[in-house]
Amino acid sequence: MQTLFSLIESPLHPNFSALYQQLGLAEQRFTAARKLHKAVQQQPPDFLVGEFIYGFGNNYAGANVCNLDVTLRALQRFSPHTKVIVFIPPNEAQYVDKLLELFPIHAVLKYPVSPQAMQNALQIPV
Repeated sequence: MQTLFSLIESPLHPNFSALYQQLGLAEQRFTAARKLHKAVQQQPPDFLVGEFIYGFGNNYAGANVCNLDVTLRALQRFSPHTKVIVFIPPNEAQYVDKLLELFPIHAVLKYPVSPQAMQNALQIPV
């Protein structure tokens, strides 16, 4: 069975648990990136789903683009074959290219995300 990790950092993150189950994916939900990083080291997931939140006022001297940077670096090290699916608010779509320059992203889905769009991103036929 394939595994999917959901990193839920805002109330906008859609709940596709029923879809994942229907597609035969075992989902693990995380509300803290640190716990997700530990889980990635123990069992690399097939998919990671997270929300892009642009770092407008970050103090990392331009080293970090968004909330997902550290998580994506951990994936590069411990789970380089994980397919990453990113949800993005329409008003932050202009910044996602900065993330795409740094990391391989399987799919970027703008809110509102439909179950069909999510299924297409997962590329798993029913």
